[in-house]
Amino acid sequence: METKLFHNFNEITFKPKFIERYSKLTNWEEFRQCSLSFLNRSIRTNTLKMPIKQLKERLEKNWTLEQIPWCKEGFWIEHRQKERRDIGNLIEHSLGYFYLQEAASMIPPIVLEPKPHEIVLDIAASPGSKTTQIAQYMENKGILIANDYTIDRMKPLSINLQRCGVSNAVITLMEGQRFKKSGIEFDRVLVDAPCSGTGTIRKSLKTLRIWNPDMVRRLSITQKQLIETGFNLLKENGTLVYSTCSLEPEENEEVVHFLINKYENAKLEEIKLNLKKSPSITEFENKKYSDEVKKCLRIWPQDNDTEGFFVAKIRKI
Repeated sequence: METKLFHNFNEITFKPKFIERYSKLTNWEEFRQCSLSFLNRSIRTNTLKMPIKQLKERLEKNWTLEQIPWCKEGFWIEHRQKERRDIGNLIEHSLGYFYLQEAASMIPPIVLEPKPHEIVLDIAASPGSKTTQIAQYMENKGILIANDYTIDRMKPLSINLQRCGVSNAVITLMEGQRFKKSGIEFDRVLVDAPCSGTGTIRKSLKTLRIWNPDMVRRLSITQKQLIETGFNLLKENGTLVYSTCSLEPEENEEVVHFLINKYENAKLEEIKLNLKKSPSITEFENKKYSDEVKKCLRIWPQDNDTEGFFVAKIRKI
């Protein structure tokens, strides 16, 4: 699909510290140009309600669908006459036949590999994109706990679970760290952590305005608490997936390094998907991380013309 730039491309400013930092991490000009281009719309078929082939037949009368290589249920979508972008207004969306979801956001549940009849926790679930994806892989069998920490985040989560026909989910309202008192052991845990969102500039230019290094450091503290909580909740041989839509080493490789350094039974596993990935950051601003973090998935927006994303898969041995 064609990449289009924002009309006011030259009017958007980046903070000097941001430019300095990201020039050390990646090809700055490629990152800047991609971050200021329109994000291609993508959808994920909700197989709890409709088979992939049937949804394609319904939509392809008016829309062009292009397969997302790493997700068999996922498609980039564009109107045949270029007249519409309001995919969320389609009746198929209202009925829960598909979920409007960014292509890179589909990766964590794929890596988690949830199975029917398992006990699974999504520790920071709202608005429910990954939760509903987990539920469809579980075929609505087993127990899926969908947690978030504020009342405001409960509304979109509950609406999306209902719209998508999810019947095996229990919604909980608490800080994720409090789950350590629950006594529940999980087969799989997704920690899609609250983050600075620097991979989502294409969707939200507000990210550029609110970004600052102090915010990143504060978030890193919370993320370390969440990944440790998630890991301790696993059964033996259970799987934890840690993900963010941030590109900051402190929120990604540093968090994973913290966990595998603290717990000898935390084993990182390599992620193999049909996409382009970039090398993990093993050293940044006088900090060195374990070479094991090379097994993580670091995706810059310019790699696959998506949002930026980070994903780590950890097994409790």
